[in-house]
Amino acid sequence: MVRLLLALALLLVGPVADAATAKYTFTVGSMQINQLCSTTSIIAVNGQLPGPSIEVNEGDAVEVKVINNSPYNVTIHWHGVFQLMTPWADGPSLVSQCPIQPSGSYTYRFAVPGQEGTLWWHAHSSFLRATVYSAFIVRPRAGNAYPFPAPDMEVPIVLGEWWNRNVVDVENDAVLAGQLPAQSDAFTVNGKTGLLYPCANDTFTAVVEPNARVLLRVINAGLNSHLFFKVAGHNFTVVAVDGSYTSNLNTDTLVIAPGQTVDALVSTAAAPGNYYMAVMAHDTMSPLTFAASDTSTATAILQYNGTSPTATPAMPTMPSSSDAATANAFYFGLRGLAGTGPAVPAPVDVSMTIELGLGQLPCDPSQTKCNGTAAAAAMNGVSFRLPGPEASLLGAHMNGLAGVFTEDFPDGPPPSGTAMAVGTKVKKLAYNSVVEIVLQNPSAVPTENHPIHLHGFNFFVLAQGVGAFPGTVAYNLVDPVARNTIAVPGGGWAVIRFVANNPGMWFFHCHLDPHVPMGLGMVFHVDSGTTPGTTLPLPPADWVGVCDAQNYATAAAAVVAPAPAAAPAPAPTLAPASAPGPGAGPANSTRADGSTVKPRAADHKPSPSVPQHREDGRPSSSSAGPRAAGGHLTCLLCFTILLFFVLHEHSA
Repeated sequence: MVRLLLALALLLVGPVADAATAKYTFTVGSMQINQLCSTTSIIAVNGQLPGPSIEVNEGDAVEVKVINNSPYNVTIHWHGVFQLMTPWADGPSLVSQCPIQPSGSYTYRFAVPGQEGTLWWHAHSSFLRATVYSAFIVRPRAGNAYPFPAPDMEVPIVLGEWWNRNVVDVENDAVLAGQLPAQSDAFTVNGKTGLLYPCANDTFTAVVEPNARVLLRVINAGLNSHLFFKVAGHNFTVVAVDGSYTSNLNTDTLVIAPGQTVDALVSTAAAPGNYYMAVMAHDTMSPLTFAASDTSTATAILQYNGTSPTATPAMPTMPSSSDAATANAFYFGLRGLAGTGPAVPAPVDVSMTIELGLGQLPCDPSQTKCNGTAAAAAMNGVSFRLPGPEASLLGAHMNGLAGVFTEDFPDGPPPSGTAMAVGTKVKKLAYNSVVEIVLQNPSAVPTENHPIHLHGFNFFVLAQGVGAFPGTVAYNLVDPVARNTIAVPGGGWAVIRFVANNPGMWFFHCHLDPHVPMGLGMVFHVDSGTTPGTTLPLPPADWVGVCDAQNYATAAAAVVAPAPAAAPAPAPTLAPASAPGPGAGPANSTRADGSTVKPRAADHKPSPSVPQHREDGRPSSSSAGPRAAGGHLTCLLCFTILLFFVLHEHSA
């Protein structure tokens, strides 16, 4: 019996050694940046641009307390994190939660089981994403290795866009006028423009050892620009995209759409020296007469250790901004790494065709600077609108609120010539259904590449091409790449497939930020399953899904729920919201008990290379972090059993 207890104790110690909870505090507030001949006030996290990077191991739990000291509503989205059984932690404002109001706070709690690679986090409320962002790195858990040669060094490269104005004002001016926003003034690499811009005063420099293997974790955090990225005198071996491993793709040019990430190995086998890492826009608008993107080039420096910092860096030859051939060769050439993930799901239960459209709608009365018609966008002829300020979509579902959304998003595009509709339409999916979507980007003028992002899931890219979808095409069912953001070519198409095995409300939208308020999005409502572990548990007590003052007061006084475990405990199935007919939706929504939801004000829409520190003061690394609360109880049980064993042996 004693030996059995000892064996049990050792079994319990194993998972505790691997389990960790990474805790961070994000304070969102204003800061001044001197850049490009001017001083600009921006919103940032912890006084950093980019904000602090999150670095965890696969399977870890994460807690991030967000304190909003800014004058704007804010939420944080953990881009690429599945949020298995924690949809309230996903972050898109008025989809999965009510925004965190000024002087408010909220703690996001989730885990990252079964995920590795480069993800990222960003604001998901208005243009604040322009400066509220950073890397989210998930390394293999202790004892596991990368499925590629181990790097000697890792360097996060977060690409962004810079405006010499308050970005909220940039967005508001565009919305009021019903037009696209003013183009950015510069691109940035880890928050710095490089020295090729007028008045530029800072450059990000990565110092590397000669004859080393360097893993670049490249993220396009830009709002509105597809990007080309090159390093002079060096080639890349792409080993992952969007946190999914790939078979090796050798190239000298990375092509990264907004929202996407690329992990690429670089061998520092060139002659010792300084080499520019260069970033410029890939302009996908057609015809080019409609293009209005930033034509500048941002730079950083790859510096071989021992090289003089004043030595002139070598500059790579960049593609032309309209080089679609280079972009398509990169995107179409990616393949998944066999044996490192799930197989392509089959058979298909739900088949959809989603047409991406740009167009115009009559100006809204609130658009006081709009002249007759406003720029608009739609999926399958429906220009998506977030719900009013009274409730988030997930909050409406979980609280049984009527009139907030309808479940009649169409499975295909409307007949040609149909006027664009406006609505908050979602598509309901049964748990574990296999969903296949043909994304069609029509060739109507103007057209551009749309990076479409799916929250809560990865999908397989089975096929893609230019022109109209041919109807019958050979699918790659052997080694398709898995992504969370797909760049759909202008006048082209892509076919994706995923399993709807994650209950919640999941945003599916263009990651060109100006296109979101224009309506280029929709939401998938995935039902719970019927077995333990497939049923959505109750949300944490401090989550606010219905946005009235009473709920905020209740949340502030609530007892904080514990961090979720990787394997959620079973919970009762929640009753779904009743689905009103098309066009329904009172100004004040009604709860199931008949009470009224009071609307409130409408929602506004250290460099990652520096080691970041968790709340306990320990640096983020691949080592295990602080133990979760449940781990402490397990350790106590282990200690008790071991103590019993020692005393028994001593007595014997």
